[in-house]
Amino acid sequence: MVVDSYQKKETKKYKIFIPSREQILLLLKTAKDLISQKILEKKFSINNQEEKKALRRRLRAMERDGQIIYTRNRCYITPENLKIVKGKVIGHRDGYGFLRTETFKDDFWLSMEQMKLCIHGDIILAHIVNSDRKGRNSAKVLKILQPNNVLIVGRYCIDNKKKFVIPNDSRFNFKIFIFDSLVSNEDISVGTIVVVKLKENSAKKNKIKGTIVEILGKDMGTDLAINIALRTHCIPHLWSKEVERQLCEINDKINQKDFRNRIDLRHIPFFTIDEEDARDFDDAVFCKKKTNGEKGWKLWVAISDVSYYVKPDTALDKAASKRGTSVYFPSLVIPMLPEKISVDVCSLNPHVERLSLICEMNLSNKGELIEYKHYEAIICSHGRFTYNEIFKIWNGDIELRFKYKKLLKYIQNLSSLQKILKKYNISKRGIYFENIEAKFTLDFNFRIKSIYQNIRNDAHKFIESCMILANIASAEFVKKYKHPVLFRNHDRPTKDSIINFRSVLKKLGLSLLGGEIPESVHYSDLLKNISNRPDYEMIQTILLRSMKQAVYSPDNCGHFGLSLPSYVHFTSPIRRYPDLLVHRVIKHLLLKEKNLSEYDLYNLNEVKKIGLHCSMTERRADEATRDVVDWLKCDFMQKKIGYILTGVISNVTSFGFFVRLNQFFIDGLVHIATLIDDYYYFDSIGLKLIGKSSKNTYCLGDTLKVKVIAVNLNERKIELSLCMSC
Repeated sequence: MVVDSYQKKETKKYKIFIPSREQILLLLKTAKDLISQKILEKKFSINNQEEKKALRRRLRAMERDGQIIYTRNRCYITPENLKIVKGKVIGHRDGYGFLRTETFKDDFWLSMEQMKLCIHGDIILAHIVNSDRKGRNSAKVLKILQPNNVLIVGRYCIDNKKKFVIPNDSRFNFKIFIFDSLVSNEDISVGTIVVVKLKENSAKKNKIKGTIVEILGKDMGTDLAINIALRTHCIPHLWSKEVERQLCEINDKINQKDFRNRIDLRHIPFFTIDEEDARDFDDAVFCKKKTNGEKGWKLWVAISDVSYYVKPDTALDKAASKRGTSVYFPSLVIPMLPEKISVDVCSLNPHVERLSLICEMNLSNKGELIEYKHYEAIICSHGRFTYNEIFKIWNGDIELRFKYKKLLKYIQNLSSLQKILKKYNISKRGIYFENIEAKFTLDFNFRIKSIYQNIRNDAHKFIESCMILANIASAEFVKKYKHPVLFRNHDRPTKDSIINFRSVLKKLGLSLLGGEIPESVHYSDLLKNISNRPDYEMIQTILLRSMKQAVYSPDNCGHFGLSLPSYVHFTSPIRRYPDLLVHRVIKHLLLKEKNLSEYDLYNLNEVKKIGLHCSMTERRADEATRDVVDWLKCDFMQKKIGYILTGVISNVTSFGFFVRLNQFFIDGLVHIATLIDDYYYFDSIGLKLIGKSSKNTYCLGDTLKVKVIAVNLNERKIELSLCMSC
């Protein structure tokens, strides 16, 4: 029996004996293992029911106050006794999982036994145990803080009259047994894709139950792939009645009261320059060479004044904030703002008056930013151009030059400024990626008809440079006032990433200068030096993988990729919520300059939360788009089974290597099991597979011929084999 030195104090306060908090904590701290209430009762010689109830109440109070933790296996432990972490469960198709935290660089291993206590997406409290024989730090589930309540998409099945759904997302490694449905069961045939809401997460996976809440369809196509992606990634795609009501109150046309306190720039011939299939135009540009003996250029970047129509805390604002960004699928856009806003009243359509926020800049003869100012204006776009049209006009296309002869001198001004920006490179120390993007031509069923390479021309690069300059000027402006705002931060690569990248370069006979902490210019110089190599795209891809993701945060950490001390997103408020927030802050600061406002528009905590959310929605949109594009690629490659194609090894892993098919810009896997001529082992440093007997190697950048042998639509995988006889 444990003697409680605080018992006299407790006896005075309570008629029934209760062990003191101090004694309970002392016992738990000195214990070698977790302790249950029964063990505590035994230690303190508690036998009657009243004393047991009193002990239970005390333990709950101590748990509430954070003095102790109640674990999933009904035991108690003090926070000091173990390394406790909070994180998100990342499931794996093979049954195990990982715990991802915000404080630790590496994920923690969750065994199959631990994954029986939680599911993918749960936010849990766990304690870290020592490394196992594979050198992994493991986590043990203590408590589920926030269960994953998302809807799960899966395929409906029946076996021995038992109805269940197998999740599409293999990270949910269990069946969901269906006991009721919010839709008619008669409408559901085996193989139908349905949406399930979990009813119960029990410890045993085969007891997980759910309710069918929506039927998506059975015949797989692009529309169904998009619907699956939207629900899998929890992307809002419907507008509420409140939003619809607010839209009805917005005027389609500008009236005189909207002109108040705005500079009239309708006489300036602004142009919008976008892709052929663009529908929302949120930026327009105009430039001219300085006169009266001044050297340099004046550049106007006009951005749609979305913040005039979308006010904070309205239904529209809440919907836009929830979405965070527009999602661009190959056949469909899920806009951040309804079409009345995004393609009508806020889109800088040609020959209509539009409200804008202007960033007017003075540039030197070398394209350097000297001065800038922001102000509200009204503009009228004089033309809607595509990148290809502008590029052709710059290069002497007679037909287009005649068609736009009234605007030709202004278009030529853009060309003159482009040559300066190209020559001196507005961010000459930054890393410039020459993206090789695959574009699709879709048929009437929205399936891939053909694939081609989208080549960026000088018009693309010019508009990109103009937008970067406007973003730099906007960052400088908001930074002066120290008002909470979302910066676009891009941190430098980790030391491990640098070491791994250098090891790959060494195998390719290349090097990265800059010592232990290379700067952006060293990466930029590397890319310039290898621009003519056939493996340029592959090296650029590896470089990209070694970089950290850019994020939104009120803490200004600079942009490593652009080699800038501060950067914001200002130029796309129709499709990105951070840009809308920056617009609001800029307009608010303009009022402050005139002493018309004394308060801050947002506080630091609000902006921090918005930044975390917008960073998440950006990744969510990328993942959803990738899911649909991968499905489209697999659907396209089904018709290519048996084809022999040429490709380049783009990635090497322990289970095989991926080959980028030159003709289609699509990756497929040559699994190590198909390499039957030898036993191959993985060289993780050199990123290559080496034959044990033959010493034959397969490494990054190798060109080879492969055969398409299988396509797995469900897992979005294309299987290849080496074509030895070719």
